[in-house]
Amino acid sequence: MRRHLNSIYVTSEDAWVRKDGANIVVEVNGAERGRAPIHMIGSLICFCRAGMSPALMAACAEAGVAVSFLTPQGRFLARVEGPRTGNVLLRRAQYRAADDETRALAFVRGLIAAKAANQRTVVRRALRDHRQTLSAQACAALEQCEQRLGDTARRTLSAANVAALRGLEGEAANAYFAVFWHLVRCDDPAFVFRNRSRRPALDRVNSLLNFLYAMLGHDCRSALEAVGLDPQVGLLHADRPGRASLALDLMEEFRPVLADRLALSLINRRQLAASDFVVEEGGAVLLTEAARKAVLVAWQERKKEELRHPFLGEQVTLGLVPHIQAQLLARHLRGDLDGYPPFIWK
Repeated sequence: MRRHLNSIYVTSEDAWVRKDGANIVVEVNGAERGRAPIHMIGSLICFCRAGMSPALMAACAEAGVAVSFLTPQGRFLARVEGPRTGNVLLRRAQYRAADDETRALAFVRGLIAAKAANQRTVVRRALRDHRQTLSAQACAALEQCEQRLGDTARRTLSAANVAALRGLEGEAANAYFAVFWHLVRCDDPAFVFRNRSRRPALDRVNSLLNFLYAMLGHDCRSALEAVGLDPQVGLLHADRPGRASLALDLMEEFRPVLADRLALSLINRRQLAASDFVVEEGGAVLLTEAARKAVLVAWQERKKEELRHPFLGEQVTLGLVPHIQAQLLARHLRGDLDGYPPFIWK
């Protein structure tokens, strides 16, 4: 099985990343800040204005290390890739499946059912762990949401087409985020959550969620490329120039597990404060540089947590799950598996 490799996140302004022998070296203002062997690294993500030597870019491309450049808020800018891996026959099978709604329907049905089930698990855990401290109104709202999410997961079985499944996904998201503010137990008014706002984020909770979703999207794209799939051609998300639609597809079942739960933990445990965010004149809310570093450390720790994979029956780290699911999708498209087994968190 694939090893859980580390990621390097470069967040310092004016950083320079270079190659020294078989090592990746990060320098800031000429002073070395850290180094790591290339063979122990799975991805290198640079924020801000970090620069990189051509020699390191070539070494990372040869070693299969994913190199991405992002804005401080996590928006994708550019990516350095080596020769495309995988079998061209696999990608052709992917394109045929994307054009065949009957084949796409089975994959999307499992994906939406798993996402709704995982959202329900987040709600269930809140009720299980904090029922005594929640108000009667909050408990009633969460219990109703739990029922609606379970109903949505069941209704995916009778959906006639992908468009209907997109509608069910939207219903589940509306129900889930309508009660999300009950899951934020921090009494600081700075962390009030009213509704989802994407770009730009209009409150601190959305800013944190957007940043974590960007990190998850990077991991899912890397996982798909590692098994030879084309991250641009999705089965749920429609094709759009510049959008990694299949990476967005793969993200759906992991959002509640990896991103939402971590965001709630960071806020509820008061690991982030109101001062860790900057509110711009236009209303956009951004993480500070120090807060980004703290979130990335927590993100890496979260990915190290172990669980039993529901399909493989083996203990794996959370960080490996996107790679496992990408591999299962590739096996399904090749015809080795009758269906795609979605990831359902318990």
